[in-house]
Amino acid sequence: MEPRPEALKPVLRGPVVRSFRPRSNGVRLSVGFILAKRFTLCAFANFVDVLRLAADEGDRSRPILCNWTVLSDTMDAVTSSCGISVQPKERLGDPTRFDYIVVVGGLMDEMSNLSPAYVRFLKQAAASGVPLVGLCTGAFMLHEIGLLDGYRCCVSWFHHADFLEQFEGLNPVTDQIFVVDGDRLTCSGGASSAHLAAYLVDKHVGRAQASKSLHIMIIDDALQPEKPQPGITLDFKTRDPIVLRALLLMQQNIDTPLSVQEIARRTGHSKRQLERHFRTALDISPQAAFLTIRLSLAHHLIETSEKSIAQIAVDCGFCDSSHLSRMFRRRFETTPHALRRGRDAAPD
Repeated sequence: MEPRPEALKPVLRGPVVRSFRPRSNGVRLSVGFILAKRFTLCAFANFVDVLRLAADEGDRSRPILCNWTVLSDTMDAVTSSCGISVQPKERLGDPTRFDYIVVVGGLMDEMSNLSPAYVRFLKQAAASGVPLVGLCTGAFMLHEIGLLDGYRCCVSWFHHADFLEQFEGLNPVTDQIFVVDGDRLTCSGGASSAHLAAYLVDKHVGRAQASKSLHIMIIDDALQPEKPQPGITLDFKTRDPIVLRALLLMQQNIDTPLSVQEIARRTGHSKRQLERHFRTALDISPQAAFLTIRLSLAHHLIETSEKSIAQIAVDCGFCDSSHLSRMFRRRFETTPHALRRGRDAAPD
């Protein structure tokens, strides 16, 4: 049997990633899943499907090169955020039978603590050198039990403020789709879960199997972890990584707008360099791009929320509702109040 590919060896913090042993059954990648209450089904399903498609020829789903299972302390079905339940297959047992343990997080507002049995299991896995993976808010759960201390951690740009508010001692990364830091791997969720799974398949099974999985899922190519996360700036189409990172910083600071000088500093470039990249990539200044983001969010909130116009102005970084109204009229040729009245008058 051919030797097992070498384990991940990026910058290590904490326990050294163990060397994988060849398995007599030919499996090259074994993954155990822990599903949080109200977990995000999309993140879980994308990750599993990459493993499934890489494990066998064609689309036959036999767990030959990869295997996976949902673990539980109680064996009770776990309900996802969309209401669909998943039945666990195995008790927790010995974590060293797996190459990775993946924690799939759930909704921020309904995130509950992991049970003592899960905490003991994950700490045993960490002590044994089994790499831990946090999908979506699974990173929050790993950090809460002390298993991300000293590690870089990927968090969705959408949850960046929540992370800073609720957790201390960790610097979240929100300008990448996933982060590999030694024996901790974290992912922003959604489609990026497929790319993290493909990254692991590439490392332990083969690049051809990773590509095959993504192509069957109609995902063009595997993305590397440095790929910036998409955000709400859907009107801005660019592949310039400097501009994308700047746009993400703008999104994360909508209520307290940063100066262009500060954005440039945080991206590691001069103000002039940043302005040049924006002009080349988008034919717009950073200031104008930031205003567009804030006004687009204000427009969205006026149409979809019940927040007052004054509160929306504050949330979007405007001095007051009058300031928002002036900028809003210039951009949309209507006022926030008129847009809200039109929404409320529309037939159901």
